[in-house]
Amino acid sequence: MEVTRRNVNFSPLLVVLFAACTHGVFIEPLRAVTSQRSLAESATRLPCRYRGAVDEKVVQVTWYKELRDGTKDQIITAHFTEGHTEFGRYAGRVRFESDNPIANSALLVPNTEESDDGTYTCHISTFPNGNFERRITLTVWVLPISSLEPAVLVEGQSFRVAASCRAVGRPLPTLSWETTVPGQAQNRTSEGGSVSSYFSLHPLRSMNGKRLDCLVRHAGLERPRRIANQLVVHYPPDATITAATDNWFSGLDQAALTCNAGGFPAPQNISWTWRGGALPDGVTASGARLTFDRGLRLDDSGLYQCAVRNEVGVAKADYLMTVTASFLAEKSQRKELLASDSSTLIIIIGASAAAAVLVMAVVVLLLVRHHRRRNKKLERQLSVKMEEVNTLTRQASFRRLNSVGSDPRAQSEDYALLRSDSRMKTSQVSLERPIYKGSQSTLGGRWAPLGGSEGPGRPVAWHDESDNGRVGVTDLETDDPRGRANSYRKSSNMSLVLDSGLPSSLLPLKVPSDDVVGPRDTSDVGEISVPPPEENWCPPPAPPAGGPEDEEDGCESYQLSQALTNHFYYSNGVLRPRPHANAILLHPHGQVI
Repeated sequence: MEVTRRNVNFSPLLVVLFAACTHGVFIEPLRAVTSQRSLAESATRLPCRYRGAVDEKVVQVTWYKELRDGTKDQIITAHFTEGHTEFGRYAGRVRFESDNPIANSALLVPNTEESDDGTYTCHISTFPNGNFERRITLTVWVLPISSLEPAVLVEGQSFRVAASCRAVGRPLPTLSWETTVPGQAQNRTSEGGSVSSYFSLHPLRSMNGKRLDCLVRHAGLERPRRIANQLVVHYPPDATITAATDNWFSGLDQAALTCNAGGFPAPQNISWTWRGGALPDGVTASGARLTFDRGLRLDDSGLYQCAVRNEVGVAKADYLMTVTASFLAEKSQRKELLASDSSTLIIIIGASAAAAVLVMAVVVLLLVRHHRRRNKKLERQLSVKMEEVNTLTRQASFRRLNSVGSDPRAQSEDYALLRSDSRMKTSQVSLERPIYKGSQSTLGGRWAPLGGSEGPGRPVAWHDESDNGRVGVTDLETDDPRGRANSYRKSSNMSLVLDSGLPSSLLPLKVPSDDVVGPRDTSDVGEISVPPPEENWCPPPAPPAGGPEDEEDGCESYQLSQALTNHFYYSNGVLRPRPHANAILLHPHGQVI
């Protein structure tokens, strides 16, 4: 029993395999039932191609369309010997794609209509294997047909529809709005396959001319279809009057007024009145312009009014003209000219001042630069002159120093120029001028009261007004001839010292003692350099051999020899100065030693 069942189960499969090996196949479409889309008003191709077996032959091809009630409507047929035939309402609308429908049975619909939507059957009749079919479901899309209807709005109206957009298509399209104005959209769908959209808003004059586009989207469109639209909002006009000048005076020519009107739509009717009535004679109104064809008169003053009208409303504007006498007008014009001239003058003055300041700054800079160069040049010249003067001064000093030992008479003058120490100056002056009659008062004497004496035979210093202010000595109070001889001998010794050529600072001098009583005349006698008071210029005391005169002679001789020994030395019978670290010695002929 099991084996019998197996044979029964496999018998249908064997029949199919046998049939497949004995008849042909469909090249297109491959599946028995398939679907296809097409657009209305475009060409549609329904594929059908059958390839028979070796011993099989295609006898006839027929296309059918299935109706909604289940019946089939024959469209076209082709016989391998009798040709093809078109049926009913499809005649002239359909045809085979190929001239040999037996080999290629595809059906063409050049202009597809919405009514072509449905299911089509390709029926193939063969010998000896029988009939074979392919079913194709055709869907016809209708591209949307859209329209937009704008509404005319008026400013101040209530919330209302500004525009409506409608579209018809298959499948059903979708609608949307693109705008920048605030509003609300509402969509509605009808049974006939159409859709409508309405956009509502509150009308304002600022919305006039704004964009309000309708966008239509459909499956048959690559991108949305745009229907452009602009809002239309009417609003009443507004008016203003303008004039070229406000200075109206009698005799003014070409005077005019202009009425500027706004509003939408633009006003076309503009009227003028003067003082509520007709215009003066000689005045013409042409649209928005009021022209005075003559010179102004004083009686032209008054209120001028323009009225503008459009479909929405009326607007009026007033202008009060006051015509003045000509001299007042000239005065006002002069004021305006003076104001303009003053401003121009201020600008010119400012520019001139700025230029003058700039020029002065440049001149000052040039003068400063010139004086700097001149000062530098003078400094260089002065430095050269100073160097020359210094050189000449040094040469003169060298010559004076060189002439010290050659001319005893000029020795005191040359040393007076080279002295720098005030003590040496005063000492030299005191030695040069014979202010004392005796040398004892200068070298070794003591100051004594005026008119007195220091000892027997010693003079006392005093002022002699009769001898040009020179200091003299009184006559000796004693008639001692030894005293007079001693004084003469001391003066002779001092003359020898002065003629020797020694500097005054090298002369042995004694400082006046503090125990001297009497006034001192310091007007001509300067301070001189002397050894300290405690030092003793005389040699150690020895028994006097000849009395007081011998003692004084010995002291003075010792002082002179001591000074010569400290600063000079004898060589080959010539008195030469001793070397010193700070001394500059010159040869008598100007050569440095």
